[in-house]
Amino acid sequence: MSRQGREFPGQFFGYLGAALFLLILWLYAAWSFNTPLLPTPQAAICATSRLLFEADLGRHLWVSTYRVVLSTLLSLLIGLPLGLIMGYERRIDRFLAPLVYIIYPIPKIVFLPLILLFLGLEDRSKIFLITLIVCFQILVTTRDAVRKVTAETVSSLRSLGGNRAQVYRYVLLPASLPDILTSLRLSMGTAIAVLFFAESFATTEGLGYFIMDSWSRAAPDEMFAGIIMMALLGVSLFIVVDLLETTLCRWQHLKGN
Repeated sequence: MSRQGREFPGQFFGYLGAALFLLILWLYAAWSFNTPLLPTPQAAICATSRLLFEADLGRHLWVSTYRVVLSTLLSLLIGLPLGLIMGYERRIDRFLAPLVYIIYPIPKIVFLPLILLFLGLEDRSKIFLITLIVCFQILVTTRDAVRKVTAETVSSLRSLGGNRAQVYRYVLLPASLPDILTSLRLSMGTAIAVLFFAESFATTEGLGYFIMDSWSRAAPDEMFAGIIMMALLGVSLFIVVDLLETTLCRWQHLKGN
């Protein structure tokens, strides 16, 4: 049995135990505060099931999923190649690095009013904002990962007749892939947070809108239903990245097989 196969039962029971611990903590808090503003897990789960089948919670979940997944894919398509090029091509890096370092620390969320003004209130503005934030995280991580690749590793491929494109494909990309996936995993949390903020006003779709609308209507069970679905969305994206890492970075799990 492979190492991944041996680790899967432990991971599953670990996640199950963590989920049970959070539910027990939630139940204890609901009983302790004894307020309608904090429903019990049972009430929130019942509301989630009801709203998924009888209301439009499923539509809001689909809209949010579409926005965050498309934004992440666009961030990869932009940030990954730029990070590889900046990490390997020193002349290009000397030109682009100052620009990146000036823009990267600026909180992009402050540009949301301008983005809404130019791109409107529909999907384009939300997708652009999330892409703008996540793209820089992937770019900087990829550039730093490529910088860690030793010159001897590149020279060994060059000595065998490898060209520049093969250096990128067979050396730089595989060597930096674990760091890229780690950055992508961390970016999922950022993307979900930005998604909630972007959907919490000036829109009528998405889980962020659903949560804030439920809060304004003083419907805490429905609000927590939206929170549960947003949490499940984030956990699902984390699991997808873990599966990608297991598939694309198999050499990391060879030790101990």
